[in-house]
Amino acid sequence: MKIIQISDPHFGTVRAPVADALLRLVEAEAPDLAILSGDITQRARDREFDEARAFIDRLHVPAWLVIPGNHDVPLYNLPARLFAPYAGFQRVFGDDLEPAFENDALVVLTVKTTRRYRHIDGEVSHEQIERVAARLRAATPGQLRIVVTHQPVCVARKEDEKDLLHGHERAIGAWAAAGADIIMGGHIHLPYVLPLHDAYPGLPRPVWAVQASTALSWRIRYEANNSVNLIRSDGPGRCAVERWDYDPKRQRFEPAALHELSLATA
Repeated sequence: MKIIQISDPHFGTVRAPVADALLRLVEAEAPDLAILSGDITQRARDREFDEARAFIDRLHVPAWLVIPGNHDVPLYNLPARLFAPYAGFQRVFGDDLEPAFENDALVVLTVKTTRRYRHIDGEVSHEQIERVAARLRAATPGQLRIVVTHQPVCVARKEDEKDLLHGHERAIGAWAAAGADIIMGGHIHLPYVLPLHDAYPGLPRPVWAVQASTALSWRIRYEANNSVNLIRSDGPGRCAVERWDYDPKRQRFEPAALHELSLATA
């Protein structure tokens, strides 16, 4: 099973050569599933959503999941933000704001962590935590179990703590107890893989935070270029996360880092 994580593309700020390079990477690697972990657009404009949907269609991936990020809620159009915050997103991606994917090898559960009353920060409710936990408990031992949020549940640097998902500690504990293997996110445009079981020693199983940079936007951080994650799993307990960075000189994505994840087998 091969998954590509494409986060924070921010259509409306896309670098065209990077988009072309990503299309070539997807064609070459042929992932089974694409996960777009929020901030699909820059300003939640109709044309940006249309561009995003056209790009996803060009990927020709057998299955894909998309969740909204904070940039996918109107910022300046206050009536739309208050009364129909996800109308633009739903027009092109459908009504389900927390889609899921499942087959014999994999279960992926997404969580809408944006709120109309929050500009940047994200939040996960008690009801969302319990819904995801119940579904994780129903998974089979052979399935890789992934939860997707937009805002991160763990950060690599102290200065990024302000961007942590509100409710992340409760979510990590509940989802780990229910059988999660990976909690995947974006938002801060910084790629990293961290063992949550080290940050929270009481967790009953290994759980990993997998974060992605912006895939396509010129809104990159000085320490991280455009990148995507490829997750490969070939059986229970076996999973690897490959980070592919865009090389502007060669105008293509190339492997930049590899993390072999130690997972529970049940």
